[in-house]
Amino acid sequence: MFEYVRNNQKLVQLFLALITLPFAFWGVESYVRNAGVGDDVASVGGSKISQQELQNALREQETRMRASLGSNYNPAMFDNPEVRRAVLESLVNQRMLVLQARKSGLMTSDAMLGQIIQSVPAFAENGKFSRQLYDAYVASQGLSQPEFEARLRQDINLQQLLGAVRDGSVAARLTEDRWVAALQEEREVSEAAYKPEQFTAEVKLGADAAKNFYDANRKAFETPARVRAEYLVLSQDNLAAQITVSEDEIKNWYQSHADSYKQNEERKASHILIKAAKDAPAAEVKAAQAKAEGILAQLKKSPGDFAKLARQYSQDPGSAEKGGDLGWFSHGMMVKPFEDAAFGLKEHELSGVVRSDFGFHIIRLDGIRAEKLKPLDDVSADISADLKRQAAMKKYAEMAEAFTNTVYEQADSLKPAADKFKLTIQQSPWIVKGGQAAAPLDNPKLLAALFSDDAVKNKRNTEVVEVAPSTLVGAHVLEYKPSELQPLETVRKAIEERLTREAAAKLARAAGEAALAKLSHGDKVDLSWGPVRAVSRLSASGLSSDALRAVFHADVAKLPAYAGEAAPDGSYFFYRISQVKPFVAAKAPDDKIKMLRQQYEKVISDEEFSAWVAALRLRYPVEISKEALDTKDR
Repeated sequence: MFEYVRNNQKLVQLFLALITLPFAFWGVESYVRNAGVGDDVASVGGSKISQQELQNALREQETRMRASLGSNYNPAMFDNPEVRRAVLESLVNQRMLVLQARKSGLMTSDAMLGQIIQSVPAFAENGKFSRQLYDAYVASQGLSQPEFEARLRQDINLQQLLGAVRDGSVAARLTEDRWVAALQEEREVSEAAYKPEQFTAEVKLGADAAKNFYDANRKAFETPARVRAEYLVLSQDNLAAQITVSEDEIKNWYQSHADSYKQNEERKASHILIKAAKDAPAAEVKAAQAKAEGILAQLKKSPGDFAKLARQYSQDPGSAEKGGDLGWFSHGMMVKPFEDAAFGLKEHELSGVVRSDFGFHIIRLDGIRAEKLKPLDDVSADISADLKRQAAMKKYAEMAEAFTNTVYEQADSLKPAADKFKLTIQQSPWIVKGGQAAAPLDNPKLLAALFSDDAVKNKRNTEVVEVAPSTLVGAHVLEYKPSELQPLETVRKAIEERLTREAAAKLARAAGEAALAKLSHGDKVDLSWGPVRAVSRLSASGLSSDALRAVFHADVAKLPAYAGEAAPDGSYFFYRISQVKPFVAAKAPDDKIKMLRQQYEKVISDEEFSAWVAALRLRYPVEISKEALDTKDR
């Protein structure tokens, strides 16, 4: 459990656990059947998941990925059965929880649903629920209002169900205390090592060792197949670069879209802040407010002292040194109480004491910039880029299908397509099969096509692949070199070095384990120990997780104690534990203890949640169609 906290500094979020956790126990293969489940892709406790539901979920996931990754999005990532599997797993988990929520009688009333919708900030305008914003959001999701609200109602029910499971977890205080003490215990450790190089001279390879290894691992000595290709790129960005926009077109667009180029009203203000957190004790809030009111009284007598008093009293480190100056800002840039006050003042006017989540403010309005239309010169470049992008989008849409067809139909060469669409044929360096290629040929689907028999043997163009949003590439193999087995003499030296290193590592480990046994029995071993350092389960001080585990698994009833660990590079490390410093709760900061207790409670909660999901799996048997996982049609 200690390793759990060490290796999971950010514990898994609840809804991510819904997707991954159940299959971490059994694996989806446990539920896959060679026979399908009719026209459906899965069955959960008798409730069917249809092919259409899977296709919708795949499209939604693809849309989210495209929006999230932008230009880094690669459509090929969805041409993969693993993605279908992950999305289907998510649907299965969701259906299982929906069934349990229904069985538990959880419901969301119309009144509760309405209250939740009206409390969403994204649906609010000027602090009030906006039906227009709500309808626009629902439409942007591609859903009708009843569909959206049904989904939302289901999500609320699931949150109630999961919240009840999580909240029901209780950690025992005694085990919690032991957990904290174990995490905070320190051990003073010094390190020594046997390196493989120390044993190289002892290694004697047989005369046939290299040949035997070569014969047993011939695949490892094959040079991979390679191709050199030429290719064409049809992209919206390249088309945009070819388009010119006249000054008249820019001017006409500017005049017809004037509302888009309005510069909102801006205000310049200074403030004095006396901090008081939103959840601060009443006495602290009262004291902060009294201090702010006292400063306000001084300002009313001497308004010219604002900058002086800001430097003296303001607890806002960003503005205090500047006499409280906050610079220019527009609507939406400040917290609402501050914004409301600042936009309600006249120029040079002083506010009263204003309460926000940060504390108490005294605001002075230093300037006003009225709303105005941005000059054409300031936005001309942006308008030109937008017009080019729109024209390129239209042109790309018109050309994409014809480009794809030409590359396919005149498959002996890319020249017909290059001539027809005025594109430049480009050439790649050598591309290794299974390796990385430079953009735009780094797309997995395009790379697979380059090494296909159709491209290599039949010398036909590859299919046109969308390697990025609005970017199509077709390629043709110029030269192909098949995989070849390197001669033994070419690789003999490398093989012998490897075998020698592996044998030396085995000798280092054997010698290390023998030396550790001697040290543990009190015998002396000639080792060069490094400096002493303090380590804990939360602070490894450069030790690997395996080394740290060895140090804390060592018996420290008698000191010095010793531990050993073989490292991946073949070295064998010794750890001498000279002192153990138990955790003393009285000397530890309260906030640190509180954080560790919360971590423990979260671990216990996660483990109980896992057990609950395991029990749920027995209640709602799952069957998944193998055909649904294998099919690529979407």
